[in-house]
Amino acid sequence: MNYSEVAVRFTCDNEYLCGILARPEQPADSGIVIVVGGPQTRVGSHRQFVLLSRALAAAGFPVLRFDYRGMGDSSGAQRDFEHVTPDIRAASAALQAACPSVKRIVLWGLCDAAAALLLYWDDTHDPRIAGLCLLNPWVRSEATLAKTQVKHYYGQRLLQKAFWRKLLSGKLNLVGALTGFLGKLKQASAGIDSRPGFQDRMARGLRAFPGPVLLLQSGNDYTAREFLEYANSAAAWRGLLDRPNVTRIDIAGADHTFSSAGWRNAVAEACLKWLELSAAQSPGA
Repeated sequence: MNYSEVAVRFTCDNEYLCGILARPEQPADSGIVIVVGGPQTRVGSHRQFVLLSRALAAAGFPVLRFDYRGMGDSSGAQRDFEHVTPDIRAASAALQAACPSVKRIVLWGLCDAAAALLLYWDDTHDPRIAGLCLLNPWVRSEATLAKTQVKHYYGQRLLQKAFWRKLLSGKLNLVGALTGFLGKLKQASAGIDSRPGFQDRMARGLRAFPGPVLLLQSGNDYTAREFLEYANSAAAWRGLLDRPNVTRIDIAGADHTFSSAGWRNAVAEACLKWLELSAAQSPGA
């Protein structure tokens, strides 16, 4: 389907935000707002957000990608993912104003943007939001990172021939390596539930969200592994990934930002299939 791309300018708390709307000739009544991870602009790593928005628009879905306040072409002070609820609300309104056929909105986010989407729902329960697409959600803390490193980095190192060659040749600083390992082990054993914060709000948002959720995970990414470790261990997350409204897809071998054309295409294809299947299940459909 043919589509056009137009610049969109809208306000948020007395600041101007800028975005690009990909608008199909015959737009669907479901639109997508791409929320960026930070610090980043609406283009995305490897132009991922540009390419994704065009692929979705060619299939009939209007897509708005935009810059937070303080980033890219938007005015204001820079802020982190825990403080962008007003930006996401303003972008959702801007999408509907520019494309009145849109009745339902799907929010799409990678890394800390995925976290921001769950925090947005927890903050607002915005009735316009019909779906969430979460890629490699961010749940980082010292304990979660240490646990992931102990399980995946140090465990894999012991299986590598290069490690043993370095050890047996005397080129490995054994004291330093052991100190680092014990330090990570201590951090990991501190308990991931001992520091409640934004992760619990994310879980609360996911538990309360009634619409379809797509969870896309990279197969070769510490952030993705960290998220799964956390979701499978933290009390607040217990059972959330097994809910019937959650669809999980793993992209084998993909890095955190899906940097190859093949991985980006796999993401776009997965999103399109999920959007088409979930449209009838969305609230208000």
